[in-house]
Amino acid sequence: MAEQESWSSVSMPYVLPRRADQPDAWAEEAAEHGHTGSNVLREVTVLRPPANVGAALGLREDEPVIVRRRTVLLDEQPIELADSYYPASIAQGTRLADKRKIPGGAPTLLAELGHQLVHVEEDVSTRPATDEERKLLQLQDHEWVLVLFRLSRSRDNTPVEVSVMTMVPYGRHLRYKLSH
Repeated sequence: MAEQESWSSVSMPYVLPRRADQPDAWAEEAAEHGHTGSNVLREVTVLRPPANVGAALGLREDEPVIVRRRTVLLDEQPIELADSYYPASIAQGTRLADKRKIPGGAPTLLAELGHQLVHVEEDVSTRPATDEERKLLQLQDHEWVLVLFRLSRSRDNTPVEVSVMTMVPYGRHLRYKLSH
C-alpha cells in the first residue's frame, strides 16, 4: 500500500462465513479500493504453538495446533504475513490441515464444522521486524511492523482460531466493528 494511500479496514468480513463462489474478504476489500488483493499459502503444518497462542486457545503445553501461514499481497506486493492457528483437535482431518485454499475461507469451514466465529477479541501492537519478516515483507533494516493478534471464539465461547497478522505499518488504519 503506497505510503500516502490509506483506507480503514473493518475486521468483521474476515470472520464471517462466505459462499464458496464469493471472493475472499481481502480480495473484495482491495477491489473496493481499485486494487488487487490476493494471498499465497506458504505453509500448513502441525506444531507446538507459541506460548501466547496456546494460552489464548486454552491449550495444555503439549497440545499441538495446525497453523496456516500466508503472505497477503496488494497489487502483487507483500503487505502482511497472516498466521492462523487452530487446535489440532478441531482442525486435524479437515481442509484446515491441507496445504490448499479453502473454498469460502476458514470461517466458512469452521461454521460447517459447528464452530461459527461469533466472539472476536483483537489486540494491536508494534515492534521491530524480525529478519524473516523483513525478508518476506521486503522491509528495510530497523523497520517496524504492526501486529494484530485476533482470538476468535465460537458461540459457546470455545477458542477456535488465533490469527497473528504482521503488517507493514504505513498507510494502515484499523477500525473495529465486531458484532453480529
